[in-house]
Amino acid sequence: MSVPLFATAPALRPLLDEVAERQAAVLRSGQYILGPEVEAFEAELAAFLGVRHCVGVANGTDALTIALRALGVGEGDEVVVPALTFFATAEAVVNCGAIPVFCDVDPATLVMTGASAEPCLGPRTRALIPVHLYGNPAPMDELRALASAHGLALLEDAAQAAGARYGDKMAGALGDAATFSFFPSKNLGGFGDGGAIATDDDEVAKLARRLRFHGSDDRQTHVDIGYNSRLDDLQAAGLRVLLPHLADWTAARRGAAAAYEATGLGDQLTLPVETPRGKCCYHLYVVRTPARDDLAAHLAAADVGARAYYSTPLHQQPALRRFAPAGPLPGVEAAAAESLALPMGPALGEAEVARVAEAVRAADVEPAPQSHAQGEAVASGG
Repeated sequence: MSVPLFATAPALRPLLDEVAERQAAVLRSGQYILGPEVEAFEAELAAFLGVRHCVGVANGTDALTIALRALGVGEGDEVVVPALTFFATAEAVVNCGAIPVFCDVDPATLVMTGASAEPCLGPRTRALIPVHLYGNPAPMDELRALASAHGLALLEDAAQAAGARYGDKMAGALGDAATFSFFPSKNLGGFGDGGAIATDDDEVAKLARRLRFHGSDDRQTHVDIGYNSRLDDLQAAGLRVLLPHLADWTAARRGAAAAYEATGLGDQLTLPVETPRGKCCYHLYVVRTPARDDLAAHLAAADVGARAYYSTPLHQQPALRRFAPAGPLPGVEAAAAESLALPMGPALGEAEVARVAEAVRAADVEPAPQSHAQGEAVASGG
């Protein structure tokens, strides 16, 4: 039995006819850009997240860039970014004229914490960008306290976290603003590119709407140098069909994660650790082992999808080396060398989980180091 890395297609298939009908209606309407479907989706996503505003843009990278500018980040400012994340998180900082300052991550949860971010603060620091990596929320209470103490903007990179929760709030409702990606592989994935900015701040929302449309509020007078970055109505129409299913899909992903744990994989691998008070939405199910490459090769031979993510962390990427810190980032560098994503998705059933676990056991990889197990206990509050 083949097990794909992204177990999503069976969950989407029953909805495709409705998506096609909604998108056909858009084609007939002739309103393709910032029309009623975009307005409706923005309102529905804002309600789902529990925020006042949602601003649809062309993709998740533009969402980050526009949100940073709307929060007042500009030329020469410094922004603290975890070095274990997708390239776009730092790319957006540089595209704003600002400087990414790379911090380490917690060795168990793999996200920025107050302790990992604080040493990176300086007189030019303007913002923090905690990334809810693989759908696992960063510890936003302590990051909010740190940002407040130093007068910093707090921007959530929630590209992988649609459906995740922290405490009694959704990921995306925890900072001064948050950004989402609707790339097809995301938990709320569209049928092309798309992104959004979520915020409770009226002024941030107003600036984001202006910047996405060439720096203009009225389409005639341009008061900022902005972007041509708008979520189109075809994408919004499809996303409106999917959004009502996101909570159920998140529950299914969490069920699959629990099923993995029940197989006993933790005897061979370091399993994902949720942030205290967080409920991960498991965009990816990422395990760790020093024998990562051997395990990946074995799973490929067994027709089980698996992929290493962020093996070259941001501070080691050629385009970003000029921003690299003077010292090592041990949490980031260990995770980059050991992490492997196993199959995950709302359509991943118990039989598929058992098949993956069987393939992992057959690989007979080196057990997880004791240091990782200790980190899990600390991160879990045990």
